[in-house]
Amino acid sequence: MKVLQILSLIWRSGADIYLDETDNRVVIKNQKLIPVEVMKAAEQNFQAIDDWFKSWKSANSEKITIMKMIHQFCGWQPNDKIDQWFCAEEDSLMLFIDWTIVLAENGWTDIYDDYREYENVESHVIAKDLYNRAITYAKQKKV
Repeated sequence: MKVLQILSLIWRSGADIYLDETDNRVVIKNQKLIPVEVMKAAEQNFQAIDDWFKSWKSANSEKITIMKMIHQFCGWQPNDKIDQWFCAEEDSLMLFIDWTIVLAENGWTDIYDDYREYENVESHVIAKDLYNRAITYAKQKKV
């Protein structure tokens, strides 16, 4: 099982798994909600999971926001703010889909593969636009 597949199964079970920033260790909350076979897969792939979380430590706000969009869109981790934004701004949703198409053209055909491996100049430009739109929408909603 791939890292993102394991993580998605954990998140969809109602449990949470994340990197605790205080001690740089992977934490699981509500572990008893995770099916036994998923927990076994997580244990067998612990180093890869740990590496994946740590690969995000130096990510900027733009990258984190794009990751959250993917997780929302795939149904792994619900994000009401992103959901509301996509529902309110169809153009932004379509831009997100365009971004995924660019990644697919670069070989990203499995949602459980880390999309970062398939980024290029064009996807970076779209991601920056998406991030700016998300920030603008969030600021307007606070007014």
